[in-house]
Amino acid sequence: MEQFYFLSIVMNLLAGYAIILTNAPDKGTAFDGVRHYLNDVTVRLVIGILTATIGLLKLIIVMRGDIPVIGDLLPASAGIVSGAKLFLEFYQQNASVTTDSLEKISDFFGKYGKTIGFVTLVIAIVHFLIPQVVLL
Repeated sequence: MEQFYFLSIVMNLLAGYAIILTNAPDKGTAFDGVRHYLNDVTVRLVIGILTATIGLLKLIIVMRGDIPVIGDLLPASAGIVSGAKLFLEFYQQNASVTTDSLEKISDFFGKYGKTIGFVTLVIAIVHFLIPQVVLL
């Protein structure tokens, strides 16, 4: 469906940009308001939940003429991973319970967070420009 195609692109762009902007300093430009907005904890949580949900739905709901699951594998997986990163940030800020596996995932996201953001942005842009390519 075209709605999930559009939502996937928009949410992947927002999630990737929000991940890249994590703790970014003000530069005195017009985008400082957007940076402050995307650094808000609640906004990041909502973006994370929506991005991960739409990523999961992209695996299930197929556009006409596309291959099931494989047809949108990269945008769906980018949405799930970037949504999980944003959701994990919220969880770590508000919860006092932690486990070893949660620490490992947090270390991974801490180490590769910006890379995940850039990859999510690139996948969203390429998915918008070339919609019928397998895996995109």
